[in-house]
Amino acid sequence: MSVRTGAPVVVGVDGSPTALRAVRTGAAEAALRHRPLHLVHAFVWPLLHVDVDRSPGGPTDGGLRHQAERMLAEAVGQARAVAPGLPVSHAIVDGQAAAVLCRETTDADLLVIGDRGLGGFTGLLVGSVAVQVSTYASCPVLLARGEDHDGPVVVGVDNSAHSRVALGVAIEEASRRGAECRAVHAFRHPVSSGPGDMMPLVYDTEALRGEEDRELAESIAGWSDRFPDVPVIRRVVHGRAAPALIEESATAQLVVVGARGLGGFAGLLLGSTSHAVLHHAGCPTVLVRDGNAPGQGG
Repeated sequence: MSVRTGAPVVVGVDGSPTALRAVRTGAAEAALRHRPLHLVHAFVWPLLHVDVDRSPGGPTDGGLRHQAERMLAEAVGQARAVAPGLPVSHAIVDGQAAAVLCRETTDADLLVIGDRGLGGFTGLLVGSVAVQVSTYASCPVLLARGEDHDGPVVVGVDNSAHSRVALGVAIEEASRRGAECRAVHAFRHPVSSGPGDMMPLVYDTEALRGEEDRELAESIAGWSDRFPDVPVIRRVVHGRAAPALIEESATAQLVVVGARGLGGFAGLLLGSTSHAVLHHAGCPTVLVRDGNAPGQGG
């Protein structure tokens, strides 16, 4: 899978502890990819008509804009501590956080954000900015959340277009990390082969599991040929996909999910499984959709 020429790993920075974790994660990801790192702070105050410069007679480094500059300077320091020698740039961009970060993704190889920033409601598991950006981004989004492990890269596979892209990204990420890839496929009942099919009231779960496993093996075969260094472990489970992926995330170093699967309503941009994993995964999570995987955006 090719990469966007010259595209950086972009990190959203707002001064929160979760954003600083995203900076450290982003620096490690940029080093893995041999990409530059670009740190972005969305500066919303001008939109609210707030005076952002220092007050007359105040300290020379006073004012909201200087505060934002200090925040970015701290973030640059943390990034360089993780990856010395990594090219790091930064920018303060006027605008609301989700809108600014979504614009940045048009020229990014990967966007890294924290699961919660400084704003919003503390009771939410994932902040509104993270959900909006994950839903509308033009490149893959890595949500820096949960625990850091040395386990496998886990991916949900359901034969949808989004999951096929997610599978390719997951195997590539496993190769990059020297890890195994664990492909998880969940099934609940026999699949209809066409309109008007009658679903059997009784069926052999184990026989169906074997058939689902064969189909999973076929979907993996092409990628395994391209990445022979990556052991791909198949896991077929009887049940819902979200709980299976969340369980796997407890020992994974990364979970990769497609933005939408085969179920749900076509008008929704973020499927129920990806939404659940985004909120409950126990490790960093990458969300991709067909058209925004690395190399597919120019």
